This record gives sequence, structure tokens and C-alpha cells, in this order.
Amino acid sequence: MPRAGLFPQPHGLPDPERDPQFYDGVPARRLMAWLFDIALGAAITLALLVLLALPTLGMVILAALPLWAIVDLGLRVWTIGTGSATFGMRIMGIELRGPGGDRLEWSEALIHTLFYALCMAFLPAQLVSVLMMLGTARRQGLPDLALGTAMINRPL
Repeated sequence: MPRAGLFPQPHGLPDPERDPQFYDGVPARRLMAWLFDIALGAAITLALLVLLALPTLGMVILAALPLWAIVDLGLRVWTIGTGSATFGMRIMGIELRGPGGDRLEWSEALIHTLFYALCMAFLPAQLVSVLMMLGTARRQGLPDLALGTAMINRPL
């Protein structure tokens, strides 16, 4: 199925009216997955900081926040690009699907992660995104709506 542009019609995604089980509980699972992924990124960053502390005479601590952002975003692109779900999403039984209902490709994972990072950088945008996840039929946030993606409960 050809990829759609900005605000595509999600024809291949499960219909929330006919198949509500794909969207039931997704916002709560998404939150738990996000918390797990943030903690994992922090743990990896801490390990890198410890490894780099001696060679840099502790100066690496100045790069802690940018390093954490790079680790977190890199993990997201890698895991979404390889399995359409971060480690937290996999544990919670959810995955991100494209407009055609298929798993995301690397390029789509990168674009989705960049949209996510933009929302995280601007608190009002992230708040709107969270409200949309709670209020839309497909539980889509701003990045999902822009790309036509949706988080669903992983099919059995």
C-alpha cells in the first residue's frame, strides 16, 4: 500500500467501532511503556557517564542531558524501526502501526521519533498530544495524527 502524506486516512488500521479491542487500555499501557523506556534510557546513559567519567576527568557530566536525549531517541528509532515497538511497548503488549496497518519501517520510525521529540520539547504540544490520546477513537497523539499511525494492542 502506498504511503500517505501529512494527515493520511488510516484505512488499514483496525476500525475502533468494529474492533475496539485493539484500542482498549492503550493510553494507560502507553504511559507505562513510556515510563519504562525513560528509565531504560536513563540507566544506559548513567552507565555511559560512569564509563566516560575517568577518561574525561568528570567533564562528561556536562553532557548528561544531551547524552540522555541522544540515547533515548536512538533507542526509540532502533526499536520502533526493528519491531514497531520500543522495549516498554513490547512489555506492555502494544505496537505502533502505520496508515496501512503494517509495522513501521526505519524511515517512518525516525520521522515518528522526531515528531515525538518536538512534542516533548514544547510542553503545550505534549499536553495536547496526551489529551488527544485520551479523547480520539484511535487513541492517536499529535505525531500519530500527523503520520497516520496508531498504537494498538498487539494482535495475538
